Amino acid sequence: MNATGPSGRTAVAVIGSGNIGTDLMIKVLRLSEGLRVVAMAGIDPDSDGLARARRLGIATTHAGVDGLVAMDEFAEVEIVFDATSAGAHQRHEEVLRPRGRVLVDLTPAALGPYVVPPVNGDAHLDAPNVNMVTCGGQATIPVVAAVSAVTPVHYAEIVASIASRSAGPGTRANIDEFTETTASALERVGGAARGKAIIVLNPAEPPLIMRDTVYCLVSDCDREAVRASVEAMVDHVSGYVPGYRLKQRVQFTPVPDDDPLRRLLPAGATGGPALKVSVFLEVAGAAHYLPSYAGNLDIMTSAALRTAERIAAHRSGKVAVR
Repeated sequence: MNATGPSGRTAVAVIGSGNIGTDLMIKVLRLSEGLRVVAMAGIDPDSDGLARARRLGIATTHAGVDGLVAMDEFAEVEIVFDATSAGAHQRHEEVLRPRGRVLVDLTPAALGPYVVPPVNGDAHLDAPNVNMVTCGGQATIPVVAAVSAVTPVHYAEIVASIASRSAGPGTRANIDEFTETTASALERVGGAARGKAIIVLNPAEPPLIMRDTVYCLVSDCDREAVRASVEAMVDHVSGYVPGYRLKQRVQFTPVPDDDPLRRLLPAGATGGPALKVSVFLEVAGAAHYLPSYAGNLDIMTSAALRTAERIAAHRSGKVAVR
């Protein structure tokens, strides 16, 4: 297997020819200096993603993962992006892992470790399968981690609101997995003691840009240090997702003694001062495939691209992108 061609770039394939897979393919073509797309696999022969790939000179198959491994181009592939569904990913891993390919999983299957580039982007560079959590997770976990870096987060709750038009069949089929995977990653990557996630498919017309709200329950803390940590993290994320920004300054609200939230405080802290930290985010897409309202696609595919570039650089001994 030859991972790099004459250009020195690592060969990758995309499974999934829907919104996410197509946007990711275009991002690799337009933005990546370390990766090159050599194949796209789907299951719908009439999908727009496969048609676009063919027009761009990329080898395609509508026979899914079985068609991919049968392609001549598969011999070159080092990294495979899976932009299908949580259920489908389990079989894809069974087929691809024994063949030595690294999987970057954009479904909520979470068979491999969670990766959120600005939080733990270098922690799993040797893993055979890494999971990109969810679009809501990629948008909000960095904020929870930024708060957690200053003060313990007893509870984190996030609400991700995305335009209904930007949610393809895979997203709609995985709503339960979305909430479960995001909540778990808020704890395991973001550092919250407990996490909860909610997704809203907004049917508004014209479609609204992705909005994310993050609530963190903390004991009394250095508010300016928390604010500075969150703002620095937002700047970091916007370095690879240009449409990612704060909608307003970080807010701090005292939690009254009779507020049910206090039940989530750890023993010994229930009678002391407590704060609810509120962070309001907006994610506009780069419009590589869908219009700019689809920030959920943009942050997910941008995070996957950043992760794959780091893995490729690590495997080749080059300096990984930051």
